[in-house]
Amino acid sequence: MFLPKYPDNPTPPPAHTHTPTDPAPMRRSALPAVSVSTGAVVAVLTGGVVLTALLAAVAVSAISVAIAAVVLRSLLRDHNRR
Repeated sequence: MFLPKYPDNPTPPPAHTHTPTDPAPMRRSALPAVSVSTGAVVAVLTGGVVLTALLAAVAVSAISVAIAAVVLRSLLRDHNRR
């Protein structure tokens, strides 16, 4: 009763056959030559190192300020209770 009814031939034959043709030759546009000098690479690497160091310094400073704020709040709370 609930069994599916399958067709006799589940895969019909293809309507047409594909005949490969010769691919059109690829025409590449002439790109300008890009040369990267050693000075530019050194400048980018130095800039990356400096920015990374500054970011790390800001993060360490923020953490130390947060710790100092928690300690001061704790000391002031104990001082106000007396």
